[in-house]
Amino acid sequence: MNRKILLIIGAAIIAAAAIAFYVMNPAPAKKAPVAQVQPPAESKNTDAPAQQNTEQAQDQAEAPTVEISPEQQQLIGVKTVTAEIKPMRKIIRTVGLVAYDERRLSTVNTKFDGWIEKLHVDYSGRYVRKGEPLADIYSPELLATQQEFINLLKWKNEERSIKNQDIGSMLSRDSNVIIEGARQRLRLWDISDEQIDKIEKTGKPIRSLTIYSPVSGYVVQKSALKGARVAAGEKLFDIADLSTVWILSDIFEYELPLVKPGEKAIISLSYFPGKEFSSDIDYVYPTISGETRSAKVRFTVPNPGNRLKPQMYTNVEVKINIGKKLVVPEDAVLDAGKRQVVYVDKGEGNFEPREVGVGMRSDGMIEISNGLQAGERVASSANFLIDSEAKLKGVVK
Repeated sequence: MNRKILLIIGAAIIAAAAIAFYVMNPAPAKKAPVAQVQPPAESKNTDAPAQQNTEQAQDQAEAPTVEISPEQQQLIGVKTVTAEIKPMRKIIRTVGLVAYDERRLSTVNTKFDGWIEKLHVDYSGRYVRKGEPLADIYSPELLATQQEFINLLKWKNEERSIKNQDIGSMLSRDSNVIIEGARQRLRLWDISDEQIDKIEKTGKPIRSLTIYSPVSGYVVQKSALKGARVAAGEKLFDIADLSTVWILSDIFEYELPLVKPGEKAIISLSYFPGKEFSSDIDYVYPTISGETRSAKVRFTVPNPGNRLKPQMYTNVEVKINIGKKLVVPEDAVLDAGKRQVVYVDKGEGNFEPREVGVGMRSDGMIEISNGLQAGERVASSANFLIDSEAKLKGVVK
């Protein structure tokens, strides 16, 4: 009972003290009416709510950032670079294979049947000059044609003994036509004019016809054997001129849109350390290999001294100028699977995660197609640590 009385007395004392405080400090009650009778002050602040709304809208529109203090940046090794527009060059590195220049390959055959009586070139790999004898071939058919040509020449000489000028001139015209036809037939069988003149002067047929090399080069294949029978059109020798060679390289199909004739390339071989050959793409083949998903490109390279030999392997670098692009270092872009992210330095230790579109990569740089502007700075190192901090703070998901 005494405890309840004490609580009631205490509450009464507190209420009395509060009443006395408000009686002695009436200032809040007097300031309220003053604030209501100042229309000029209200007119001066009419734009304040609009400005406040604009600032709030800007704050809401600003992208979220993650704050990394300068001390933390120094501790984790953060570095930033500026996104710049620079000339970009794509380098395609591949391998090549030295091959014969197909435009400088020749084959030697005959247009008549016969037998090989003598071989002047009796092994593959030998170098021959244009006009050098290759083989002697005996052909009964060719021998009969030569004999016919000789008989026509004798008939023409006998016509001179005819006393009747009209008959003699008529026979002379006919014999000239027939002789020229026989001469042309021998030419079509690859008998040279010198050989035909020799037959005409000596009046004797040539038993075996000598086949000469049509070009200078190396005998890369020899099918001719001494004593063997050959048929018309049968290949006897393949001769390759190696003064220029082809280099064939594989280019993957995703790189083909960048490759076109005329692009510069540097070709090097392990066989010749420090030696480089410069060439242009001569031709892009129109088909793709189903196994390697690549297409062939061709280079034509001069070969002084025949140092480049068919079937040699080479290293090829094709340098393609793409033009000026907005680029940043490859390390500045984080690959998040379906999207690519950079952290833009907003100043005062704030980094904004921003999704960007990327393009080609070359020499450690990557093209930015959208999402970033020239002059903006991005984190180029330790950005994965910034990304981890952003995820911990809920800035990015």
